[in-house]
Amino acid sequence: MAGVVSSLRERLQEGRVVGTFVKLPALESIDICAASLDFCVVDHEHSQLSEADVLRLVRHAAAIGFPAVVRIPEVDRGLVNRLLEAGAAGIQLSSVRRVAEVRALASAATYAPDGSRSISLAHPQAGYGAVRLREYVAGAVPPLVAIQLETRETDDPPVELCRAGADVAFLGLTDLLVDCGLDEGIAGVRAEALAAAAAEAGIALGGFGAEERFRYAVVSSDVALLREAVAGVR
Repeated sequence: MAGVVSSLRERLQEGRVVGTFVKLPALESIDICAASLDFCVVDHEHSQLSEADVLRLVRHAAAIGFPAVVRIPEVDRGLVNRLLEAGAAGIQLSSVRRVAEVRALASAATYAPDGSRSISLAHPQAGYGAVRLREYVAGAVPPLVAIQLETRETDDPPVELCRAGADVAFLGLTDLLVDCGLDEGIAGVRAEALAAAAAEAGIALGGFGAEERFRYAVVSSDVALLREAVAGVR
């Protein structure tokens, strides 16, 4: 666990990382992504993937040493723990509006004394019990925490959201545009304000697309790339 998570964190600290969304249950999607990208985001919000599918994809990614972040729509402590025990390199939370949500995710993803994540050794990252408790806890690295900022308004100021325990502020530009009534001017101003909040908080800016300002760039998805490839055959 520590090796995969720390490598993603280190690469993000050193510069830009590029990944894509994985929405298909095929392990081949993970293999293909691993050959060309820095990470992937297994989508447990906008996909047909079941929890079992997500866990299988995450476990495969961890087994080949490829960082897989998982996008979830809300904080579910049990789900977060199961994803991390399977080897997820991080958790990405959608539509964040409140500081409490960020703190809840950071806490659920981190062992005591810094968090409240429940511990077990009966999972792959602890060798199904082969790793001693003290050794496992000492080597555990908190996973990457990414929060999606994608609304015209938030309950708490964006800069406070970014300072509440996240590593990445991910601009959800499509949701933001819809929330702004499809007014590109208003959405653009809001996006710049959210990006400024991330910069003020000192965390990485992420987003869907290849913009250079996104240090954590998620470009397309396996479904979209497959569709484009098939459409281009004729």
